[in-house]
Amino acid sequence: GCPKPFPASPRSRRRPEGKVAYGAGPGAMPGRGALCLGLLLPVLLGCGSAQQPGGCPDLCECSEPARTVKCVNRNLTVVPPDLPPYVRSLFITGNPLTRLPAGAFSAQRLPDLGALNLSGNHLQTVDAGALALPALRQLDLSGNALVSLSPQAFGEGGSPLEELALRGALRDHGVVLSLAALLQSGALRNLSRLELADNGLVLLPAGMFTALPTLRQLDLSNNSLVGLQNVSFQGLGQLQSLNLSNNSLGMLWNTTLAQFRSLPMLRHIDLGRNTWVCDCAIEDLVAWLKESDQVEGKEALTCAYPDKMLGKALLKINVSDLNCSVPIDLPSQLQTSYVFLGIVLALIGAIFLLVLYLNRKGIKKWMHNIRDACRDHMEGYHYRYEINADPRLTNLSSNSDV
Repeated sequence: GCPKPFPASPRSRRRPEGKVAYGAGPGAMPGRGALCLGLLLPVLLGCGSAQQPGGCPDLCECSEPARTVKCVNRNLTVVPPDLPPYVRSLFITGNPLTRLPAGAFSAQRLPDLGALNLSGNHLQTVDAGALALPALRQLDLSGNALVSLSPQAFGEGGSPLEELALRGALRDHGVVLSLAALLQSGALRNLSRLELADNGLVLLPAGMFTALPTLRQLDLSNNSLVGLQNVSFQGLGQLQSLNLSNNSLGMLWNTTLAQFRSLPMLRHIDLGRNTWVCDCAIEDLVAWLKESDQVEGKEALTCAYPDKMLGKALLKINVSDLNCSVPIDLPSQLQTSYVFLGIVLALIGAIFLLVLYLNRKGIKKWMHNIRDACRDHMEGYHYRYEINADPRLTNLSSNSDV
């Protein structure tokens, strides 16, 4: 702390009228008050320039009134350890940051950190306990190349996280499985918004969203999803918005449509820009579209295959327009064919064994005859070999009449 100014002496507090203080005239030496002021001025300036606790890191921009810290494009390789404790919104983006170790953000030092943006870095690994923050509500990890995501990244207990953005961060299949394990563990039960767009996802792990009872918005757009057979929407009673646009969906099975019907809050489903196959299998989807008000822009949904249906609106399809001459459920038909073939082969084998059993005596006699014939034949060869090998019997072997 800075020293307090010296109190003015009683003599200097009041000066008799008509008298000039000592040293007040021209060329006089400075008085005691001016001397104290001169001594205190450097001290006061030093105290004012000293960095207060919770100062801003060198490579960041801080705003204490807004409780915001921005470390954007600063070539950071680690999280700054001296972040001010007042921060509520933290932006660390565009840096060569590759790993978030345990305790990267101190829960004791950052008790109010509620919004954390780590997008556009080079993050590959998120260790256990790296994001264990008591007030974290929003997290953006988009635009990173995640390779390892610990299921305990948010700590051992539950996290208060409400919004999680992972746009373009799940290109590795192992990370998708780790995320599924994290979601299924119940650590993010408070999640209300989940963004998984731009990740090239083809299939989702089974039961990935079953432990998200408060989820309201789910974004799966701009992926390569070919089906939703493994996806269960049961338990998402609060789901209001589902974005499935710009995928590779060819159809939606009746089980998936039944799940959509069972969600009372789901009123916004985006199915645009998918490759719908307009054959007999799409009949249930067309019927659901005509009766449901859950799909946004359903009038713009068109067929992609076959060629004769290309561009035709799904809502304008009639049963007569569909080509149902080819069986739809080809895998089931093949399975039935394999079972029938196995039964036929088993019957043939049983008949063959029965014939062998009934003719066992004749077969045995036939085998004995073949054995005797082979024996006689071999004895003839042996006899001729003995004659040819004995010089005394040469004349005998040359005379075939003997």
